[in-house]
Amino acid sequence: MTLVAGVDSSTQSTKVLLVKAEDGVVVAEASARHPDGTECHPDRWWEALSAAGRGLLERADAVGVAAQQHGMVTLDEAGAAVRPAMLWNDVKSAPQAAALVTEFGGATEWAARTGSVPTMSFTVTKLRWLAEREPGNAARVHRVVLPHDWLTWRLAGGGPRDAGGDPSLEPVTDRGDASGTGYFSPAAGAWLPGYAARALGRAVALPRVAAPAEVVGRTPGGTAISAGTGDNMGAALGMGLREGDVAVSIGTSGTAYAVTSRPSADPTGLVSGFADATGRFLPLACTLNAARVLDVTARMLGVTAARLSDLALKAEAGAGGLVLLPYLDGERTPNRPAANGVLRGLTTSNATPENLARAAVEAVLCSLADAMDCLRPCGITPARIVLTGGAARSEAVRAIAPAVFCLPVAVPEAAEYVALGAARQAAWALSGDMEPPAWTGRPSVTLEASAAPGVRERYAALRDDAAAWQQP
Repeated sequence: MTLVAGVDSSTQSTKVLLVKAEDGVVVAEASARHPDGTECHPDRWWEALSAAGRGLLERADAVGVAAQQHGMVTLDEAGAAVRPAMLWNDVKSAPQAAALVTEFGGATEWAARTGSVPTMSFTVTKLRWLAEREPGNAARVHRVVLPHDWLTWRLAGGGPRDAGGDPSLEPVTDRGDASGTGYFSPAAGAWLPGYAARALGRAVALPRVAAPAEVVGRTPGGTAISAGTGDNMGAALGMGLREGDVAVSIGTSGTAYAVTSRPSADPTGLVSGFADATGRFLPLACTLNAARVLDVTARMLGVTAARLSDLALKAEAGAGGLVLLPYLDGERTPNRPAANGVLRGLTTSNATPENLARAAVEAVLCSLADAMDCLRPCGITPARIVLTGGAARSEAVRAIAPAVFCLPVAVPEAAEYVALGAARQAAWALSGDMEPPAWTGRPSVTLEASAAPGVRERYAALRDDAAAWQQP
């Protein structure tokens, strides 16, 4: 039996799946936590991977890593991290993002060259922040890589000598994760090194871009290593998204994305024109506030997540007139890094735990419906929604989603789809075939409901009114 391992190194934790290469059946799994925050030393990811992978990676014939996008890992000439990695959810480079868009010819030029208009999440904006705010650290940077690149490099034996690694080993990335940096062209499949150089103030080494099904190295024990990819690309591969599907994931962040054969270039900046892990493209709209909105609301009410769901289902659609704008920690879609949450319509009659719970669920779903609508001008016509992420386990989210999205909602069996996608890529690299292995999709439940009258309209009115005082 041939086994492959898939790694999901997310913001919160590392998950490792050991999977049968022929059919994708999970044989074993483990996980380890990461520190909280918007910065993390990459050594903590390696420690988590070592802990979660112990006893699993040794059994695999191939391994693939998918990890959180955008994170800036800076390495010096000895292969050591210059500073903790700045993660995707670090918003302090928002001023640099705005300056770079103007400096490099405006939003239309950025979209045409890189497929995206960079926000504070993108790596290129963090490079400029580093150059301006930490010039001493910026001067030490020899190479910039992404979280999955760094982990793949470490698995292959790369790393600083004092950690037992080989700093001369060249890191490798894939076009999917590279497309989230702001200095890569998805359409051309090539780096734009001048963009990185201008952001940092000088030229910097970038990893080699591997082919989708390439074996890029081997572990010291001889296990083949695939190119790896970003977390959203891994999830798309793990779910086996098909034309007409729009994946909506409700995790730490919220995402809406689809697989397509055509590159996208949205000059509004609301859609990031990423590449996927197979040679196609993955236009994606992302929100900063998703499951955490439900967590915060549950904390305010002093209840568990399950109880919050129960309360929301006891309220009528529209939450008795309560409308929540869920931009608790700034927002990316729309681009309002200085935004905050707004609760409108509170009265003595509707001020109940049930209505507040319902308003929170509707707010998260309306925000993601907005993100989904951003994909339509890119040629995406949704036929159904594939709902995933931790919050997709909520009964309230499942029940209310079809009424907000006005489309059938398929909820696949709960699984670690990012890690599954990384495992599927590893099996593909091991096989040498032209296409990824045709694993049978996980069972899913399809839900439908009539549109909830007025919910999205009231949400849109609050969103648009708030724009006056929540400018980028």
